[in-house]
Amino acid sequence: MDQILDQAPDRSPPSAPLRVLEDAFRAMVARSRDEPAPDLAARLDRLARLRTVVADNEERFRQAISADFGHRSAVETTIAETLLVFSEIRHATKHLKGWMAPQRVATALQFLPARNRLMPQPLGVVGIIAPWNYPLQLTLAPAIGALAAGNRIIIKPSELSPHFAALLRETVAQKFDATEMLVTGVEDEVAKAFAHLPFDHLVFTGSTRVGRLVAEAAGRNLTPVTLELGGKSPAIIDASADLEEAAERIAYGKLLNAGQTCIAPDYVLVPERSLQAFAEKVRAHMRRMFGTDPANKDYTSVISDRHYARLEGLVADAAQRGAKILQPARPDDPNWKAHRKFPPTLIVGATEDMAAMQEEIFGPVLPVLGYREAAEAIAFVNRRDRPLALYWFGKDRDARDEVLARTISGGVTVNDCLFHFTQINQPMGGVGASGTGAYHGEWGFRTFSKLKPVFYRSKFNRLADLYPPYGGKIARLEKLMRFMS
Repeated sequence: MDQILDQAPDRSPPSAPLRVLEDAFRAMVARSRDEPAPDLAARLDRLARLRTVVADNEERFRQAISADFGHRSAVETTIAETLLVFSEIRHATKHLKGWMAPQRVATALQFLPARNRLMPQPLGVVGIIAPWNYPLQLTLAPAIGALAAGNRIIIKPSELSPHFAALLRETVAQKFDATEMLVTGVEDEVAKAFAHLPFDHLVFTGSTRVGRLVAEAAGRNLTPVTLELGGKSPAIIDASADLEEAAERIAYGKLLNAGQTCIAPDYVLVPERSLQAFAEKVRAHMRRMFGTDPANKDYTSVISDRHYARLEGLVADAAQRGAKILQPARPDDPNWKAHRKFPPTLIVGATEDMAAMQEEIFGPVLPVLGYREAAEAIAFVNRRDRPLALYWFGKDRDARDEVLARTISGGVTVNDCLFHFTQINQPMGGVGASGTGAYHGEWGFRTFSKLKPVFYRSKFNRLADLYPPYGGKIARLEKLMRFMS
């Protein structure tokens, strides 16, 4: 382990935070090897303590997250973070005994009498590199799966959410031993070294660009990774869709958390004849939901000045290239900028050469493009990296099934946005550039477990006939095995 740690960047001399991280990692690995498989009671206790961490500090977490954003809607923190965490813990607690039980597996006839079983075992120490956009939910959802599977966890919060990170570190330390679950600081050297540690599994949620760097660092240790990334998630409005309904649901899906959601609709493909009408309907619903006052407490701020400036640049580029921009105010309006709230923006008639169509937007900016035939919309999606989410709106079942069959994405919601993520019995994960691996519910338990195959041979089994000296018995056994194969 020391040799592997010595491969991390900027190793001489190690800073105090880095020494603390490495010492904690060594201690946790040692403990996981001494106690490799905590029983059901120990796992349930850890899940209960994690719930207490959130329940006892719910308002403090809301305030800390809001402080990091500049302003975060309290309602959005509750429904999109706290309640989802409680739901995940409750589900894991209810089903954990069944998940932990050895699974029966059929035994081929030629190997009878015998038994096959799959035995779920903890991987060991899991590292979680958490994002800033939903810091509570996207940090603790994988942690719940890892704890249920019997692992120990080290969490590295985002440097863009320092208030949340400090609170999580404090509250976790009050309920967990440092060899059970630990939250690191957000210092630069910790961030750079974290993915280089030889974890038994590493989870990263964030951008595709950084995800590549994390995968590369983890690959040096052959550490398996779960990457929850993003990309440009499309919404396709079919000719059979109810435009009013689709516009309302896309407006909500886009503006939740001010668009700072990895599965937010990133752009919309609309039949050309309906392009302007649809855009106007989306704008109307955005106004109805969030108004035009930047002081609106329901509307969340952009996380940083740098991200705000990036969004300004995307809109300016689109306007320069001929798109029609619909927004209640200019982004440089002092009333909006003082709150670091970006006006809900529609880019009508977006084209592929615009910067807004080249990168994930991650903000309240929505390009709307026209298409002539359904096949054209499908081809447009398929020319790009496979998205984390895809949304389809319409009533034509054949058209729906055609899109589902001919596109590949991390997940799909039909006639709405986002809600496939909330389905605890479904896996959440990307594909290709939008990620790899999955978690949620039992899928998280499986991700953070080794399903170890075990073969139990009976004393009456004739496999000994395979041993030399072979003679005539092997010919008879070979004939039998060929027949059964």
